[in-house]
Amino acid sequence: MSDYYNSINDEAYADYSDRGSKFHAYLFPITVRADLEARIAQLKSAHLKARHHCYAYRLLGGVDFSSDDGEPSGSAGKPILNQLLSNDLVDVACVVVRYFGGTKLGVSGLINAYKSSAKYAIEEAKIIEKSITKELVCSFDYAIMGTVMDSVKQLGIYIKAKRLDQNPQIILEVPASEAESTKNRLLAKLLNRSVEDIESDTIYPGLKITFD
Repeated sequence: MSDYYNSINDEAYADYSDRGSKFHAYLFPITVRADLEARIAQLKSAHLKARHHCYAYRLLGGVDFSSDDGEPSGSAGKPILNQLLSNDLVDVACVVVRYFGGTKLGVSGLINAYKSSAKYAIEEAKIIEKSITKELVCSFDYAIMGTVMDSVKQLGIYIKAKRLDQNPQIILEVPASEAESTKNRLLAKLLNRSVEDIESDTIYPGLKITFD
């Protein structure tokens, strides 16, 4: 399992023309489909005379989707999606707005136009590497707070958030692939045992660890 993926932080834009038809490509980051829907609504308001708003997106967790928005099946959304796939972009959407120029391009012409539009937008973007993390929620009795906090500090585990009152809780953030091993290391430290001795049902009295 990789703890990293390619994405973008800022929107990128490119345009493309073919036989009078104009294509405006917008590439932008999203984390849920609602982000895409909101941006499409904005683009439709800005391009009232455009005939098509074709798009594709990819979300972390293996969610891929594309839409031809009235163009012949497979001629618009899929070419856009293929560009996201070939550049291994995740949590990213691309919307290509088309103004018809009066001359039909044919399916092959449309495929090339939507592919090229998305490609040029990606070339304008600053691609960055992001990390995939997981949270370990540790809830514990007040009496062992000092012991738990000392163990976390000694192991060098990052504390994302904490609440140290009568019902203490800390949230640890670690690379996703290391979540289970981090839990085991913490239990081993608290129990003064080797990591190899820790089983899936091993507990430390007064401590509850869950994954978020």
